[in-house]
Amino acid sequence: MTSFLSESTSFSNVVQQLQGSSVLVIGHRRPDGDCVGSQVAMTRILRGLGIDAIAVNNDPVPRTLQKFVGNTPFVGPSEIKGEDHKIVTVDCADHARIGDELKERYPHVFLNVDHHVSNTKFAEHNFVLSDASATGEILAKFFFDTCYKVDKTTAEGLYLGICTDTGQFCYSGTNADVFEICRKLCESGCNPAVVAHELYEREKPGRIQLLQKFLASFQMEFDDRVCIGNIRGQFYEETGTKPEDAENFVDYARSLEGVEIGVLVEDRNGKLKGSFRAKDKKYRVDLLAKNFAGGGHACAAGFNVDVPFKEFYPSLVQRIGEHLELVNNGGL
Repeated sequence: MTSFLSESTSFSNVVQQLQGSSVLVIGHRRPDGDCVGSQVAMTRILRGLGIDAIAVNNDPVPRTLQKFVGNTPFVGPSEIKGEDHKIVTVDCADHARIGDELKERYPHVFLNVDHHVSNTKFAEHNFVLSDASATGEILAKFFFDTCYKVDKTTAEGLYLGICTDTGQFCYSGTNADVFEICRKLCESGCNPAVVAHELYEREKPGRIQLLQKFLASFQMEFDDRVCIGNIRGQFYEETGTKPEDAENFVDYARSLEGVEIGVLVEDRNGKLKGSFRAKDKKYRVDLLAKNFAGGGHACAAGFNVDVPFKEFYPSLVQRIGEHLELVNNGGL
């Protein structure tokens, strides 16, 4: 059988070096579907190989993703016993993404598996494939190439990552390889209908109210090529929601006809978390995010700034304008 990835043998050799160690599989703060699914899958595969592994995240697993954890050991930083662990990170573009506490406690990362083009390759062993649609896709290919046992929970975790990071298979990174790996995940027990139900058919009224407020905040810039929406801090209290409920809201800004870049800016006690989404890779929003010490993918990126929204907005628009000019002139 033709293998999916030429790096699979090297990956397997690195995994074997984890034998006899206590392993923490760590994902990024505010975990999304690809992060949680990849943590679950990697943890289960390691445990299936007889390696003592648990998943750890700085933040709780979001409500809509909790079902996919199953019986996988998944804890917060305060529940980790001892400090003698080998660290594996998944879906983290840089070491800081795991959170300050975990980064300070574990300055050395043994294995880093990721698909962000901006990944800083911060580990002893780095498997960064920026052409992949999701970290879940990379792991699935490694697991099938090496004939690791992929059970139902592992398969659904990997499918979860691919489904969410491809925008339900709508983004430009979706290709024949993606569907082939998803076919194999289905053969391993994944039920796409169950995944879709958990992700998209369990909306809370408060989340819809939050979405209404976000849509009402839209501001159009650059001849309607850019749509910027803002979630103010009080919106969460007014609607009884949490920041995790705004997951994927930025896609509504991107989805408008004629819009090339959608932007979401969340205001959290004066500190802002921003997301960029582009319809075409040529816009390289990962480079746009670097203007604000952020990063990500060519079509999806994020950033954090410690500035009030009203003060930040003019500089945001200015940077976007400069970026669009570079794109138009072929200067990226």
